[in-house]
Amino acid sequence: MSEFGEYIRNKREELQKTDSRSFSLRRVATAVGIEPSYLSKIERGLQPPPGEGTIVTLAGVLSEDPDVLLALAGKVSDDLQRIIRRRPQLFAQMIRQLKDMPDHAVLRLVREVRDGSW
Repeated sequence: MSEFGEYIRNKREELQKTDSRSFSLRRVATAVGIEPSYLSKIERGLQPPPGEGTIVTLAGVLSEDPDVLLALAGKVSDDLQRIIRRRPQLFAQMIRQLKDMPDHAVLRLVREVRDGSW
């Protein structure tokens, strides 16, 4: 089973405990616009993760952050790719520096950039 498929299955089954009808495999697949058999194969790791659009839709159905699902699928969203392509060396350097930072420090940095307080 792939990490992406396992995560999707666990998330769907967790939501199914509180709302068994809305989060059945069939209902989730229908909401996403894919066949239930295809979703089943993804969850079992028999199919690779779908494309970005399907992953983003699936994230919405499962109330999950699309970037989390894209990362688990080994993908980067188109908007992030465009941003990185503008300054590839700087982003590579920044990401390498962030890998050893604790989460709280990364979150503080994100907030500072977002709020323009840098």
